[in-house]
Amino acid sequence: MDFTLKILGTASALPISDRNPSAQVLQAHGRLFLIDCGEGAQRQMRKMHLPFGKLEAIFLSHIHGDHVFGLFGLLSTLSMYARNSDLPIYAPPSFGPILRFFLSYFGTEMNFSIVHKPLQMKSPEPIFEDKSIRISAFPLNHGIECFGFRFDEILTERQAAKRSPRSYAYCCDTAPFPELSQWVKGVDMMYHDCTYLKDLEDKAVKYLHSTTVQAAQDAKAAGVGRLLIGHYSSRERDIEVYRSECAEIFPETVASDDGMSIDI
Repeated sequence: MDFTLKILGTASALPISDRNPSAQVLQAHGRLFLIDCGEGAQRQMRKMHLPFGKLEAIFLSHIHGDHVFGLFGLLSTLSMYARNSDLPIYAPPSFGPILRFFLSYFGTEMNFSIVHKPLQMKSPEPIFEDKSIRISAFPLNHGIECFGFRFDEILTERQAAKRSPRSYAYCCDTAPFPELSQWVKGVDMMYHDCTYLKDLEDKAVKYLHSTTVQAAQDAKAAGVGRLLIGHYSSRERDIEVYRSECAEIFPETVASDDGMSIDI
């Protein structure tokens, strides 16, 4: 069964010509889980031939524009596709007023209910589980309410006899904090905020983001299989520079890029 990450956007606050803001889709067991929804997310989904009808749920880490500005166009498109099943959106409480504003203008056009599932945990808590996947959320360190997500595959006894369950953690946006390495310990792949190169640590501290060195140190402390980096600053266009700085500390580093597909 598939457990594949689709990278829709890797930019930070400022989109550039060849890089969209934050958005990813985890394609797991035939369903789509959208993680953040920066501007252009639905166009990227089309380019990557991701079926809108398979969208199971949306997970918003926090309410900064580069993580949510693509959402309302996507919701309108889902309505035009005649979706009729509820769509859960897991997001901080601050998403509530934004959703109400959208619905006050466009809600009469919707064929389905949008169900806001507020995230308020202080440590990892499960927020979604069925027979094939368990999803947990946990707080990050970003100044406003911000959450990471961990996706753990659930196997049947027959499947478990043949292979190990797969896992993925999404940690963006965040500055380092001690508990993170324990909360994502041992996942097969961790996506980590990597906004700044190591010589810009002062800016990472100011804006509560991470440098390449900090991302790599977190991956090493957590013992993850692979580190996936992204949320790049527009100051540096060559993502290989980010990867090489991380790889000095954590060799199994992959630099995410728009349109990339990664099997976990």
